[in-house]
Amino acid sequence: MGVPTNGAKSRILIPEKVSPDGLALLKDSFEVDEKKGLSPDELKSIIGDYEALIVRSETKVTAELLDAAKKLKVVARAGVGVDNVDVQKATSLGIIVVNSPSGNINAAAEHTIALMMAVARNIGDGCSSIKAGKWERSRLVGVEAKGKTLAIVGLGKVGLTVARIANGLSMRLIGYDPYANPNLAAAASVTLKPSLADLLKEADFLTLHTPLIASTKGMIGKAELATMKPTARILNVARGGMIDEDALVEALDAGTIAGAGIDVFTSEPPQPDSSASRLIAHPKCVATPHLGASTKEAQENVSIDVCEQVVSILSGELPRSAVNAPIILPEEFRTLQPFVTLVEKMGSLYTQHYSSRVNATHFRTTFDITYEGALANCNTTKPLFAALVKGLLTPITSSDGLNINIVNAEQLAKERGILVNEQRSRENVEDKAYSSFITLRARASRSTSQARPGVSRSNSEAAARSLKPQETEEDQIIQGFVSGNKPFISRLDRFKGEFVPRGTLLICRNFDSCGKIGYVGNQLGKAGVNIKFMNVAPLHDDVEEGQNGDVEGSEALMILGVDKPVEEDVVKGLIGPEGVLEASVVTL
Repeated sequence: MGVPTNGAKSRILIPEKVSPDGLALLKDSFEVDEKKGLSPDELKSIIGDYEALIVRSETKVTAELLDAAKKLKVVARAGVGVDNVDVQKATSLGIIVVNSPSGNINAAAEHTIALMMAVARNIGDGCSSIKAGKWERSRLVGVEAKGKTLAIVGLGKVGLTVARIANGLSMRLIGYDPYANPNLAAAASVTLKPSLADLLKEADFLTLHTPLIASTKGMIGKAELATMKPTARILNVARGGMIDEDALVEALDAGTIAGAGIDVFTSEPPQPDSSASRLIAHPKCVATPHLGASTKEAQENVSIDVCEQVVSILSGELPRSAVNAPIILPEEFRTLQPFVTLVEKMGSLYTQHYSSRVNATHFRTTFDITYEGALANCNTTKPLFAALVKGLLTPITSSDGLNINIVNAEQLAKERGILVNEQRSRENVEDKAYSSFITLRARASRSTSQARPGVSRSNSEAAARSLKPQETEEDQIIQGFVSGNKPFISRLDRFKGEFVPRGTLLICRNFDSCGKIGYVGNQLGKAGVNIKFMNVAPLHDDVEEGQNGDVEGSEALMILGVDKPVEEDVVKGLIGPEGVLEASVVTL
């Protein structure tokens, strides 16, 4: 696990403090380097040696850094927000970005409530006052939370947890989130409002719990603050930048907003004379240095969470919280895993076999892939689609250093003009040795019914029936199945015959007549190539003999597993009247 074929352990770089509980999960199987305090240039100079990078909020994972990370497979953010990671660039490079959306939920929610109570009861000001030797009870009269309206923007896990705690304080709860689950909101006693404007005017306390994206940046500005009650107080334990800090300082100065509890800022740590520094210094603001996730329990939780995901990714599995990859349940991934291997080998076999044939046409870019039997019932086939693209492209792009996986497969397919029509058929497969069957068909021209540039999917059973392609003479076909978690190819082009797609294979098309096998074996023996196994594949039942049945009807494929690559001159020497009609070498 985590050990490449050359025997070296995968290397993981951790430039920030991460809880030892998570690190313990890594150190047995991987080489872990903790290097704190690296400058951006220092980080860039060494990142090329690592397969995984684990960061918190301080390290900026820029496009420039990712370009230098030639081996990187995963960036793990020990926390929720990933605004310090260029996710788009990571996606284009096939680098999985994971976070820990649940590890610090309770910590962030509790800190929100702590700031709310601190602002309501003037805790910060009162602490400073009494430590200065003053006794200002009349100046520091606060307000109670009971009966007040708490307005929550963003009803994800943190927002709903805040609601449940506040409900115990007998607060009235309202919320705004265009993607909120109404049932979950109702269960937390939150009344949903149709717009942010409707929410703001009713708020006694306003708390923000959304990610920092284009639509939320500066969402609370001068205009929004002007619509709120002068007795309202604002809380932010989510992300800096969602509140216009200059506008909030002006509102606090003017008394149009009563107070603020702020844990996150546009610049961290704040620069002197910055908007963040002015807000922190304001007497009506209770400020903390990004402590929302800073509890012992939360640090342990997120550390264990992201480190477990790094282990999964470096072990060839899928993470549970990938920011730029679909979420696939573990049990479903276990079902798909052997078929992922099969489909990748089918794609690689196609590219290598057909591109090496003497009379091969150009590399085809239109494919139908049909999942038959139990496999058609899976909720997602994205890992299979990604495996196909990886199999098709790796033999011709391996020198480019592309990391093709579920993250960037669709994008790469579009860039290269590859069209994949995914189809499902839930009819039972005939052979009882396996429950699922996969057919890959490369078409000579694009389909006009489904095709669009890039990727096309038709996953409904009805669509699969109506659009099931009719085989033509020009189609290039590979079929396969999985038995005992082992992939098998059962058809290659016009020929049927089961073989395991592994190692180096010599595939020969020949007339099925005496002496052909001996001739090929003799030539390979002269070249010092040992045959490990052999399968003979006759014409498939669906292939009709031509008028000259003695010629076409007697063709077969020899699939030979050999112990080393076969040189090009040896392959060419196999082709001729005494030998075979065509020959190709593939490595799987």
